[in-house]
Order: sequence, then structure tokens, then C-alpha cells
Amino acid sequence: MEKQFVSIWFRHLATDWFTLRQPNLKTLPFVLRAPSHGRMIITAANVVAEMKGITTGMVLADARALIPELEVQDDQPDLVDKLLKRLAEWSIRFTPVVAVDPPDGLVFDATGCSHLWGGDTSYVNEVGKRLKARGYDVRIAMADTIGVAWGVARFGKERLVIEANKHREALMCLPPEALRLEPDAIERLHKLGLHRIQQFIEMPRQSLRRRFGPLFLERLDKALGQEIEVLEPIQPIEPYQERLPCMEPIITATGIEVALQQLLEALCIRLQQEQKGLRTAAFKSYRVDGKIEQIEIGTSRPSRSVKHLFKLFELKIQKIEPALGIELFVLEAPKVEDLYAEQEKMWEGSGGLEDVRLAELLDRLANKVGAQAVHRYVADEHYWPERSIKLTSSLSEKSLAPWREDKPRPLQLLKTPEPIEVAAPIPDYPPMLFRYNGKLHNIVNADGPERIEQEWWLQQGQHRDYYRVEDEEGHRYWLFRLGHYHDESYQWFIHGFFA
Repeated sequence: MEKQFVSIWFRHLATDWFTLRQPNLKTLPFVLRAPSHGRMIITAANVVAEMKGITTGMVLADARALIPELEVQDDQPDLVDKLLKRLAEWSIRFTPVVAVDPPDGLVFDATGCSHLWGGDTSYVNEVGKRLKARGYDVRIAMADTIGVAWGVARFGKERLVIEANKHREALMCLPPEALRLEPDAIERLHKLGLHRIQQFIEMPRQSLRRRFGPLFLERLDKALGQEIEVLEPIQPIEPYQERLPCMEPIITATGIEVALQQLLEALCIRLQQEQKGLRTAAFKSYRVDGKIEQIEIGTSRPSRSVKHLFKLFELKIQKIEPALGIELFVLEAPKVEDLYAEQEKMWEGSGGLEDVRLAELLDRLANKVGAQAVHRYVADEHYWPERSIKLTSSLSEKSLAPWREDKPRPLQLLKTPEPIEVAAPIPDYPPMLFRYNGKLHNIVNADGPERIEQEWWLQQGQHRDYYRVEDEEGHRYWLFRLGHYHDESYQWFIHGFFA
């Protein structure tokens, strides 16, 4: 597929932004000013001021002499950069690849996009219409290369949509400025009487390099498509992404569900072909007013089941507010994992962690009440009880060690053991009573001790002697003494609760 690029030139970006907030400025000669070397310089001028002879870079005092009623306001630092970034993010509704082109433009990689708007001309006209409706004065051109699109947008007088493989012809009649050259090179070209690109494009390359430098040939080659020009998109493109533009804005929940269903089907077909399954996904809705509504889901194991994924999104669809309408839907899967087809087994029961139904149930719970409310733990290779388990977000992750089954372990283990007051006979007898959170517990049954040594390769410290105890109310606890009883530094702790 032939590449297509769109260049957008904002002719009065900064003054347009001020005019949107103060509509009375539209009919007045209006400029922005900023200090430079002790003088006030005009940094931007609107159309009315330009028609009366005001130009960027002019000293403000000279401009006031020409137009006494000139409206002047202070320029804002970084305003243009922020505006371009914001407009680039808004423009993602037209193409996934949008790049900022300082100081006054944007560039689209529109390859494969224009047919969704009825052709190249309709596509360019629609982009221009939307930007002008937002209050910006723009010129837009489309061509096979970024250089030609840039030059035609700023210096073209006839066609703004250049047909495929016609970019060289379109470049011929443009001035040298259309090649994005340095001011010194442009000035030398005009002094030599070379006012059109066609006058020097066939000259020997060695002569051009010697007179104008290597940057001159680089710019020329990029415009002609002989050297690749790489764009830096304002938002990185997710490898797994599906887009659905809408001919008419969508304002109903049913329309949103239909769009989501279509995008999920397209994405899951692609995932199936590549033997992948998604772990996280984001459904973005680009509204007519420029705002983006977004909902996200996550799965406990890779999935490409359209039905299951739709149910997860369905729990959150009501959060999408269409307002005046949604004109673009985007489905992205930022995190995917391998998912190979498994042969089904006959005559065997189902269940366990490998059962897809368990994973789908956990996904529904996590996306309804929050992923932080669902936990799975696997055994880890440590002796210390609080280190012997590890939290995992995946059902497919295997334990690094077998679960301890030869000794009873509490159902609830405290993250950090809590100190308690204990009365116990000596030596190494179980405790007789203990006080925890201000309550006294008399122990009627006890078992132990079970000694667990400190892991010397992690840290040095005393050993623990654990006891399983039961109080008079039938509640069972896991207590331990840190260190030997005859040590002056020994302490008692509670570490867990049995069912």
C-alpha cells in the first residue's frame, strides 16, 4: 500500500486560541508580545493585523505607529507546544499516527485511512472542517511524502491533495522554502536566482552539497521519497489495536455495545491467528466535543473469548457518557500473552486452576468489585512463614515449592507478627495465657513447640518456637517465642488464626 501523509498548518495558532476565549478580538487587529533584548517584539499576529502590514518579529512600537488601535496581549510561554500536543491527541480520531510538527503544524500518517471518509479529498476536507469548527485557521495538504505535503500546505496554490506518485511534479513549482531548508540556504538560492525547485533539482548533487551542505540534499531526498522520514507519534501505537470510525455520532448504549462487539470480534480473530490471548484491554470512545471516555478490564489468564470479554466490559459500559455523540471507537490490548489451543480430554472431570470457567468467574469478580479484592497465593521457597507465600495475579503461575502439609498452618496469617503478653512456665512449656488487643485469653489446649530457624542467607537473627493454642472460647491461635526462654531479649508474638 502506498504511503499517504497529511500536513496541517495552523496559520494563526496562538492568536486563534486567544480569540476563542475573547470573541471580540476576531474583528480587531490583534498581536501577542514578548520581551527580547530589552524590546517588546511581536510573536504572533492575527489575520486582521497581517492585512494591515503587521508581521511576526516586528518591534511593537513600530506596529503601534502603523496601527494606533492595535490590541496587544502578553504571549504565554509554551502555549504553542501545549496547543499542538492537545490538538495532536484530539486528531487521533482520524489516524492512529499523529505527530507534532513544530512550530505550527501536525503530520498524519494517513495510510489506509482516507477510504473510511469516502476518499482522499473527503478525508482532507473533513479534517479541515472539524478544525475550523473548533476555531482554528488551517491549510491541509496530502501527498506521498511528508516533505511534499508540508510544502504544498504552506506554499501550494492549486491542488492540496496530490495524487499517488505525483509528488515530484507537485514539488517542481514550489519555492525553496517548501523544502524546510535553513534560512541561509534559502537566501543563497534566491540570490542565485533560483526561485523554484524545478530550477535546481536536476543540478549535480556534488555541486548542491558543496554550495548548500548535506542538510540540503537530505531535505530534498525526503521530499522526493528517496529517504525515509520517521514520525514520532504523540501516543505510541499498541501492537494490538482495532479502530471503528462512525459515519454518524453514536449516542445510545446499544450503539456502543454493537461497536464493542465488532471490535472484540476483530481483535480476537487476530489474537487467535497469532496464538495470543489478552490480559488487559482498554475500550476508548472519542466524543465529538474532543473528550475521551475510557473503560478497562483485566483477566487472570490469557483470553480471546469474545463472549467472556464482552461480559467484562458490559459491567462498565454504563460509565461511558456519550454526550453529543461518539465518532470513533478504539479497542487496545496493551498486555497479551501466549495462548495455545489445548486438546480437550474425554472421560475426565473438570475443575481446578486449569478450568477456563474458574478464570472467567474470577475475571467477572475482579472487574466488578476490583482486582484488589481477589488474591491468589503460591508457595515460595522460604522457611520464614510470612515469606513462604507469594501473591500472584495469574492462574497459570506455578509454585516454586510444594505447600507445607506435614504441619498444620493457620487459615489467616498476619503480614507482620504482632507482640503479645504471655505467661508461660519454663523451660519450653506452652503458654498458659496471653493478652492480645487488651483481651486476656486463658489457654486450655496447646501443642508445640515447632522450631523454625532464621534464614541466615537473608538476615541474621533468633529462631522462633511456634505453638498452636486454644482458649476457653474455642478459638485457636498460632503463637511463637522469638529466641531462647533463658535469653533476656526473648519476646512472644501472635502470627495467625486457625479456623
